[in-house]
Amino acid sequence: MTAFSRLDSVLHALTRSPGPGGAVAVLKDGAVLARQTWGWADMERRLPFTPETLFRICSITKQFTCATLLDQFPDPSVLNPDLAAHLPHLTGQRPTVRDLAHNQSGLRDYWATAMLCGAPAEGVFGPTDAQALIARTASLHFAPGAHYSYCNQNFRLLGDLVANRTGHSLAALLRRRLFDPAGMPNAQLCPETAALPDGTVGYEGSLTDGWRAAVNRLHWTGDAGSAASLNDMIAWEQAIDAVRDDPDSLYARLSAPTQFADGTQASYGFGLSRMTLHGRLAIGHGGGLRGWRSLRFYAPADRISVVVLFNHMADPRPVAMDLFGALLDLPTPTLPAAPDPAWQGTYLDPATGLVARLDLTPDHRLVLWFGQGPETLTIAANGDAVSGNLTLRRTATGITMRRGNENFSASLIPCTGDAPRDLDGVFHNPEYGATFTCTTAGGALYGAFSGFLGQGMMQVLLPVGPDVWRLPMPRALDFAPPGDWSLTFARDAHGRVAGVTVGCWLARGVAFRKV
Repeated sequence: MTAFSRLDSVLHALTRSPGPGGAVAVLKDGAVLARQTWGWADMERRLPFTPETLFRICSITKQFTCATLLDQFPDPSVLNPDLAAHLPHLTGQRPTVRDLAHNQSGLRDYWATAMLCGAPAEGVFGPTDAQALIARTASLHFAPGAHYSYCNQNFRLLGDLVANRTGHSLAALLRRRLFDPAGMPNAQLCPETAALPDGTVGYEGSLTDGWRAAVNRLHWTGDAGSAASLNDMIAWEQAIDAVRDDPDSLYARLSAPTQFADGTQASYGFGLSRMTLHGRLAIGHGGGLRGWRSLRFYAPADRISVVVLFNHMADPRPVAMDLFGALLDLPTPTLPAAPDPAWQGTYLDPATGLVARLDLTPDHRLVLWFGQGPETLTIAANGDAVSGNLTLRRTATGITMRRGNENFSASLIPCTGDAPRDLDGVFHNPEYGATFTCTTAGGALYGAFSGFLGQGMMQVLLPVGPDVWRLPMPRALDFAPPGDWSLTFARDAHGRVAGVTVGCWLARGVAFRKV
């Protein structure tokens, strides 16, 4: 089967995929090889998905925000003094504008900290809420430039800094400086996520349980507020390919390699991720909101672009990988070796206080629950479990974990032993004005957060080990919840619970004291 016939086969399978609708494009050498849409932009009104249909590209916005930053301020450091006004309570070392653009700021992600402040999953989160939550920041969860950690408000702040200094709105700058020059007539900043101007709807649900319109009431700007059609995204890919040999182009500066403060090469910079896909360097980004998933990337050596847009919650990455692999005419991968069951278990990283879980899947893979979402690993020839730049190695005392993309290493120790249940109480964190309530109901232990954004739902606590628990958070303001919160309780000299440290990968080390 030729590469083009394999590509046709993948495209044909998409039309039979479960889901309301979607769109994909594949480009080679700047030319469109495939432009396909299917299904419905609004199932109830029977509005078809077309190449002109507006779509929430969400975090793909980040590269446009950073492109605007570099266009207006070739040396972004001139905006460093402006950042202090947005973080009035932050003490100690402060992040720079470049730290924000590279997701190295050390700021805790506000879609995670919002849940600590009691935000309802489908609640309203407006500009004043965002400003108030960001302004509460008094500490960082790592030193700026030391590590990578995804943080949406980094890019909200960048958009605000650029708009304030230039005197022009981010929407106007995007239109005049990026979208119009690239030939993207429908692309626009749509901060209110409740609806799109052309009526396109995002969906939750499944083929089995049925589909329902997703409810979103967030206000997004430079972090994830843009919308664009498939044709707009094709134009962006063509604009990238057109300047591929110009080292002084805006895109060349946007996609240039970046580093951490210690000189280690980073894989993320200016709103773009440098990925290895099918052994090739690909530069791009994904996006998501309840009801919307997207992914785009450009592989410079092969001059191949892939765009995948879904108005439902399916993961676009497998489809993008199939399209890319088909065009490269790669052989079908073989089933990996079965992992040793001894990998399975629950572990603790003492440095961050985060719980790590390892599960086996039926298709001979390991799944790690530690970072922003589940990470699938395979067993390498040397016995390590690997996934991209993530490596796990079993030791006599536990597991060593190396997260190369994040410039982060940890020693995970097994969690064993019973978890005492004398945890009832109210705990307070002054930085975010957040309260954690732990209570027993009918013999089961529950916990919930509350604060200036509302009162969160009670969730059952799951024991991990002595004074270590997990609090599940299956839904949040963003499409991807922060994951289980790791709870590490501390006791005083008399053995009484005195506090709890709460954390997830997006927001680590938040300390609550018992009231």
